[in-house]
Amino acid sequence: MTIFPTQYSVLSAKGIKAYLEEYYNLGIINCKLIIHNVSDTYIAESKDEKYIFKIYRDAHRSLEEIKAEVELLTKYKENGASVSFPLKDVSGNYLQSFNAAEGTRYGVMFSYAKGKPVYVLGDRHLELIGKEMAKLHLISEAVQLSYPRKEYTIDTMLSGPLKVIKPAFDELQGEYEYLCDTTRQIINEISKLDTSNFSYGYCQYDFLPKNFHFEDDNKLTFFDFDFAGKGYLINDITTFYIHFFLDVYYGKMKREEADRSFNIFLNAYRTVKPVSNEEIKSIKLFGFGFWMFYFGFHHENFDDWSNFFYTPNFIKSRIDLFKKWMDY
Repeated sequence: MTIFPTQYSVLSAKGIKAYLEEYYNLGIINCKLIIHNVSDTYIAESKDEKYIFKIYRDAHRSLEEIKAEVELLTKYKENGASVSFPLKDVSGNYLQSFNAAEGTRYGVMFSYAKGKPVYVLGDRHLELIGKEMAKLHLISEAVQLSYPRKEYTIDTMLSGPLKVIKPAFDELQGEYEYLCDTTRQIINEISKLDTSNFSYGYCQYDFLPKNFHFEDDNKLTFFDFDFAGKGYLINDITTFYIHFFLDVYYGKMKREEADRSFNIFLNAYRTVKPVSNEEIKSIKLFGFGFWMFYFGFHHENFDDWSNFFYTPNFIKSRIDLFKKWMDY
């Protein structure tokens, strides 16, 4: 029987458990799907340990991009960075392949980031994040991967997403004109920057608290490098700054406390790796690029992830957030 054209399959957790039992000598006794997004994430458990098994989609990540992620995380691990890292199977392979309904899908097993996320960050947390992010960046700017990853440029962060999202604004012309005018302004301001001394390497590009776990307040593990790509490393500092902006935006924190917290993080970062005042001043520009990039991502992945929230009301609320960011 011919398989009907399929856009996005979901592989059975029971079947994945059996596969992991055969291909990994880890004593897996349980497996369940925990995230069905633009890729699928399963948590696998042995008697004493947890692991993460991630299955990618070709529509989101090519085979070469997956290999690049594996290579990057392996280099981080080898150089002492605190990250969730890929694990080899019994034959010494990182990548697994599955003949899914839509075609071949690839999977990778990762170590589990022990601990839990902390959203109300104390001074000790902030210092640890600063130092560990700086350590990661020292490795990142020295690495050249064998396989390609996305680059964060004016086109991929700003002008490209602006074109992608245009169809969603058919009845929101005023909002789209605001984005066009502001994007032109941001591109012009970025073009004036002297970026010759900006640190450059592989960005994680999503350094929000949901993507790192604390264990006993003295150990930190970063994970989820799905959006890792080459760019100015101030992008990562920017994404962490956005955490505080959002807390202020939603009334969870006063601006004064947000600024104090960010400065604790920044001072700790600078004990390991320098970052210039010019880079810090560019946060507003690269932050706008962050919001635009993910706006485009929502639009491009409407069928597989965004359709339950990507509505006119969401778009209007996002424009309000853009305006608050520019006034912040």
